[in-house]
Amino acid sequence: MEPRLSLADPGNSASLVAAVTWVRVLITGTTATVIATIAVAGIGFLMLQGRLPLRRGVVVVMGCFVIFGANAIAEGLMSVGQSATQMTSTTGTEPLPLPPRPATPPQPSVYDPYAGASVPTR
Repeated sequence: MEPRLSLADPGNSASLVAAVTWVRVLITGTTATVIATIAVAGIGFLMLQGRLPLRRGVVVVMGCFVIFGANAIAEGLMSVGQSATQMTSTTGTEPLPLPPRPATPPQPSVYDPYAGASVPTR
């Protein structure tokens, strides 16, 4: 009897990498660029006719920038995170303590649920 692999075992991760690469190429490849260009042109045409508000057009254009610039955005965030961790590891100092909390005012000794609920009628 042969040993069987568990379904929870990822096994060959190369297939997962290939699938993610395929999705990335599909999202940012030539076909996606053509579709985004047509979408931006269509949105611009609708905005020129006055059928689409400016805010919606800006959202579409910004969405295209985010999709096609995701690689650069992610690399920038990673470099900021790495520089922050290097900065804290090279200084060797402990983080600054938090400032003390302000003292809370004392509560009244007599509880009146209606205090302050009425408004003068003068």
